Formats: sequence, structure tokens, C-alpha cells
Amino acid sequence: MTLCLVTGATGYVGGRLIPELLAAGFTVRVLARSPEKLRDIPWSSQVEIVVGDASDAMAVGRALAGVDVAYYLLHSLQQGPDLEAAEIAMARTFAAGAAEQSVGRIIYLGGLAPELDESAMSPHMRSRVQVGQALRASGVPTIELRAAVVIGSGSASFEMLRYLTERLPAMITPRWVRTKTQPIAIRDVLGYLVASASLPPEVSRAFDIGGPDVLSYQDMMQDYAAVAGLRRRLILPINLLSPQLSSHWVSLVTPVPRSIARPLVRSLRHPAICSNDDIKAYVPDPPGGLLTYREAVARALARVQDAQVATRWSGATLAHAPSEPLPSDPDWAGGTLYTDVRTLDCTATPEELWRAIERIGGDNGWYAGNWLWQLRGVQDTLFGGVGLRRGRRDPNTVMVGEPLDFWRVEERIRPQLLRLRAEMRLPGRAWLEFRVEPGADGGSVLHQRAVFLPRGLAGHVYWWAVAPFHAFIFPPMARRIVAWAEALTSHRAH
Repeated sequence: MTLCLVTGATGYVGGRLIPELLAAGFTVRVLARSPEKLRDIPWSSQVEIVVGDASDAMAVGRALAGVDVAYYLLHSLQQGPDLEAAEIAMARTFAAGAAEQSVGRIIYLGGLAPELDESAMSPHMRSRVQVGQALRASGVPTIELRAAVVIGSGSASFEMLRYLTERLPAMITPRWVRTKTQPIAIRDVLGYLVASASLPPEVSRAFDIGGPDVLSYQDMMQDYAAVAGLRRRLILPINLLSPQLSSHWVSLVTPVPRSIARPLVRSLRHPAICSNDDIKAYVPDPPGGLLTYREAVARALARVQDAQVATRWSGATLAHAPSEPLPSDPDWAGGTLYTDVRTLDCTATPEELWRAIERIGGDNGWYAGNWLWQLRGVQDTLFGGVGLRRGRRDPNTVMVGEPLDFWRVEERIRPQLLRLRAEMRLPGRAWLEFRVEPGADGGSVLHQRAVFLPRGLAGHVYWWAVAPFHAFIFPPMARRIVAWAEALTSHRAH
């Protein structure tokens, strides 16, 4: 039985690759820095989980022991002065571990880089190229698959495209919207990744992969509009919008924050077209051929509309560094802790009350003061935060580790506890917690608690500045959660 190690299991591609590998009969191990993020994922019980960071040589060695095929799916769209150096160092650590453990093959999903000197590339693209070089230099047979824009429900590229097209019937755009690229469906990317595990060991090289269409970003927006049943968009490209200004524009219109929009935009400035189709000599096209761009969009839209988005780009993207667990009142010794606590009885069952809680946020709204939530989201966006743009992956259920508007699900114990950790820009740390207990009379009890841990004087000022607005949010929120659950009970009774 072939043992595959998958890194980036909580990411967009890794989270989709693992069930494909399992279905193909492979045994799967994952290296996860935060294994709790995998707890609610359906396939988590079918894989072996090794806890560790890919930059830790000892953890990498443990994860690679006995592995036949290692998937390197680690890449950050975030920006920073040390990003390139950190990514290359991590790739070299992984490559050295693979060589030491006699791994049979490394498979890496990189980017379709233009024929440019590396100094002319964006840091995002340059780091992808250099990571591929570092992995191939290990001496372990390495397959590097280079893809341009990946089209699939939940991908950052697709989300950017979707929101720009849907929200702007007319737009002034930068010239890069006329740059040619060769998009590929996520289905076909996964097909290549799975098939690469069975290639003969003498095959060790980079392959360009792309769909059958070569399009400009402008063409892609117009085709998206056609598939989505929208009117043709009026697009006027001009020279005045730099990549930095373009990323601000994308950030304001779409859920993709500026930190991620900027590397995506900079990559779109140069053509990204396959220079070869050599992969076809080793991996045949699937029955019916590779998906066209329009077919890929139609599939992605169907998944969005049917709430079947398995992974999203934001699932592995933290706005800030992870915080410590929620401080508890009795033993908290870190200073002032502000709380807003509401406890209500409910005639609905704990399960029905849980359903009302778990659907909070996104398009469902926040039960009370939605305009205040939206105002706070706009404010957060203007200050470079994530705002409310990320929404939620599924309208009815959440998983530990995934984003929910400007929160992240820190804990979920069905049907007892849902804890959200704030990722908006704050002078402190904040949580929103819902607990459900069985009621004495057969109903249930809702415990709703907002917690704020201030940082410095600014944190204390912030809490007292927003405290008056809490009266319009937290009490009616608790009441309407209970009302929604009781309405569900009444509907079932009839």
C-alpha cells in the first residue's frame, strides 16, 4: 500500500486532495501544525496525523518516515519582508528530510511562471519558482506541476473573479486585465496531483498544466457573467492603476483582503500560458477531456449555490497570529477581562437551539443589529482588516478553524459549545461564545458570552466606547436565537 504524506492539509488544495487520494486507494498521513482544525473534517478519521511544523526538521523527519510519496502544498499568499527566505528555508528542510528518509517521490504544486529573469518576478511568483528548485535539488525524484489561475469554488482566484464580476456591471480596470492566462479547473489539478503519485521514478521534472482555454482576465470576467446569467460587463482598462492601487480596489470590492489580493494582482501582470503539454505523455486527459473555463465556472457556481464548498482559500489564512485559548474568569490572572453575559431559557430542544446558533453570520446575518455589524466590517476593512467579506463556507454548519466573517471558529462541540475568536483589528483580543445546556423542563438554556481582553489603555477606551452599542446587539441577539429555535420547534409540531 502506497503511503502518501500531505502537507497543507488545512489549505485549499490539500483539503481537497486527501479524499481523492483515499478514494484512489492510497494510505494518507498529514503533517499538521494545528490538528484541531482537522477534527470536524469527514476524512480526518481515515488519515494518520503527525503534529508539527514543516520548518521543524525533527517534525518533518517523523512525518516522512516510511513515506512513498510526499506532497508539498505549502505556500503563503501573505506578504512580508522575510517571506521568500522563510519559504525557501522551509522547502530545503523538507527536501533534506525527504532525502534522509529515502522518500520515493516529492510532488509540488507551483505556479506557472512567465519566461522572465527572477529579479523581474513578483516575490510571490519568485518564491514559488525557488521552492520548486529547492525540492528538485534534493535528489529525490520530484514532480513540479505549474498552474496559473485555479478555478474552483472557494479558491482565492475564483472568489476575486466572482465578486468583481457580480458587483461591478461597469468598471475601470488596470491594463493587466488584458494579460493572457491559461486557467485550469480544480478538478483537473487534483487529477494531475493524484496521477503523479504513480509516475515511474525516472520521471523527475517540472510540467506546465492548464485547461484548454487561453483567456485574458477581461475575457474571464465576461465569460463568468455569461455563465452566471448576468449582463455583459462594461470594462475600461487604463494605465493609471498600479498593482498596489489595484489590490486596494480588489480588497474593497471582493472578500479577498489586500494582503492576498496584491500578490495575485502582481502575478497577473505577466502572461501565464503553458509552454509545453508534456504532461499528456504521462497523464492522459480524463474522459471527456479537461474542463473548459466555462465548464469550470459552472461547476464552481453549482457548488457555491448548493453549499457544497469543501475548502476555501480563507480556511488556512489567519488575519493575525493565533491567540491563546479563551481566558476563564476564575483563574485569569492577566488583568482586566470585560464580559457581556446573557442567559435565556428556551422551550426548544438543545439540538434545535444549536441549529439556531450554528447558522449565525454570513448571509444569514447576526440576528440583531446587522447594520452595526456591517458598519464594523466596513471600518475594519478601511483599516486593513478582513471585514465581513469572508462570509461563511456553509450556511448551516461550521468547522473548527474556518473563518466566519471577521471571526474564526476556535471551538465547536455539537450541540454544546460554539466559540468564535475575533480576527478584526482590535486593541486587544475578543471572543464570542455560545453554550447550550438541557433545561429542567425538557427545553434548553442558552448561555451567550462576549469576552474582551484589552491591550493597554487603548483597549480599555475601545471597550467603553463600544459598550453602549452592545445593548442593540447582544440582548436581542440572544432573544432572537431563542426565538428562531422555538419557531423551528413550533414548525415541526405542525
